[in-house]
Amino acid sequence: MTGAKAIVECLKKENVEVIFGYPGGVILPLCDALYDSEIRFILTRHEQGAAHAADGYARASGKVGVCLATSGPGSTNLVTGIATAYMDSIPMVAITGQVATNLIGNDAFQEVDTTGITRPITKHNYLVKNVDQLPVIFKEAFFIARTGKPGPVLIDIPVDVQKAEINFHYPEKIEMRSYRPVSNGHPLQIEKALSMIRTSHKPLILAGGGVISANASEELRKFVEKTQIPVALTMMGLGSFPAEHKLNLGMVGMHGTVYGNNAIMETDVLIAIGCRFDDRVTGKVSTFAPKAKIIHVDIDPASIGKNVPATVPIVGDVKNVLKQFISNAPELEIREWLEKISEWKKKYPLTYKNDSGLKPQFVIETISALTRGEAIITTEVGQNQMWTAQYYKFRHPRTFISSGGLGTMGFGFPAAIGAQVARKDKIVIDIAGDGSIQMNIQELSTAVTEKIPVKVIILNNCFLGMVRQWQELFYKKRYAFTCLKERQPDFVKLAEAYGATGYRVTKKEELNKILIKALSHKDGPVLVDCIVEPEENVYPMVPAGASLNEMIGGLA
Repeated sequence: MTGAKAIVECLKKENVEVIFGYPGGVILPLCDALYDSEIRFILTRHEQGAAHAADGYARASGKVGVCLATSGPGSTNLVTGIATAYMDSIPMVAITGQVATNLIGNDAFQEVDTTGITRPITKHNYLVKNVDQLPVIFKEAFFIARTGKPGPVLIDIPVDVQKAEINFHYPEKIEMRSYRPVSNGHPLQIEKALSMIRTSHKPLILAGGGVISANASEELRKFVEKTQIPVALTMMGLGSFPAEHKLNLGMVGMHGTVYGNNAIMETDVLIAIGCRFDDRVTGKVSTFAPKAKIIHVDIDPASIGKNVPATVPIVGDVKNVLKQFISNAPELEIREWLEKISEWKKKYPLTYKNDSGLKPQFVIETISALTRGEAIITTEVGQNQMWTAQYYKFRHPRTFISSGGLGTMGFGFPAAIGAQVARKDKIVIDIAGDGSIQMNIQELSTAVTEKIPVKVIILNNCFLGMVRQWQELFYKKRYAFTCLKERQPDFVKLAEAYGATGYRVTKKEELNKILIKALSHKDGPVLVDCIVEPEENVYPMVPAGASLNEMIGGLA
């Protein structure tokens, strides 16, 4: 068979059900082979949309997402989406076409060094120069993407390799001497950690996205209920522990809860599970968890000690390490610590003034109530993202899908499309800003064509909201280039122009009725343009470079 048909067989062997992509000259042999395949191909309207959709598919399903593009501008348009997946450790395989092998390096039409460009933002990448290498490369690529610390892998395939003949055989197993992720935590390190936990008076768990990647939410819950240790969450960890649980302290960091940040500053033993201590979580690193000994559990040894020194480092799969913890976990007597946290929760709840006008926080709370925390929520980046993290009550893993590490505007809508394709049984909602949504709004055409019933809720404040907030607080309200009021499209008409359904909400009294109507749509996308208060801020907030106990706003 041809190399192109061999690629299709490789994808079938890896149980790939859907590919998000955009065709072009040097990927046409593969597109032609896919034409007769049972693998669903979803034509996005931009390659960045394809990468984000594959990312959202992976986050919602736990499977490897797959995207496809041609060479040159096709592959470079994937770069932002690949970098987004890399920063958040999302399993993805990106397939790109390349000019013929004899033209590589000659500045041929639509040639770029795709593997060179993407090397810093992929877990691994390949340039296939021999058609006989295809089966082993695809087997390795999917293995690398989904195991250890997950991440994107890119396979760059010249057009002549796609056309060449191959005697196809797909390997059953793969052995990579240089890549063998550690599965279980070292028993001595486990015992050191448990010994430290037994003697602690103010223990605290910090759960990150690694808990979700490892499908370890159930193990986390069992460990917490046995020990009664409270849980703070990074943004990527939201959903790994039920929001309504009495021991949940919510998100910590720059826009975290006051009680969560206070707990970080007071804890004597911090058990960090599947997180990398991002600067938005730690604030000023030198004052982060100043009283704590730190137990750091992660599948990636390079992540341990990189930002915050670990007293007890444990390298291993989070699910397996938590099982090791549970078997010998102590039942702690920490009543005073829990009472103190309870007092903080009562004194410093997440709050806002819900007086006049439509407040964005109220929109999120209403969505949360209507969906009972059961929807899959994607977000764009900025204020919409932070309000969602604060006010939506996530109950399950893989229900909060957002660009954490890279902070990619334009991520949420195509990610919602991917998530909805993965989870047809769920309501999928993209909570967007009026700035972010316009970065990939062309994917409305994808959702309409494919009849993908995602809901887009725009928190329309006519600003690039988070940038404006920083300008208000730190640049004397000099709103340089952040006001969109004179340049704003009519989002309802824009949705209708694409063939979608559009609604507008201007008063809080209208919100519930219109959201119920929007959530009931089954046959295609719906956009709801919520005209919210223009200068509402996200509080509490830890200014950049400040300590977690130096929060401003939201304290009364």
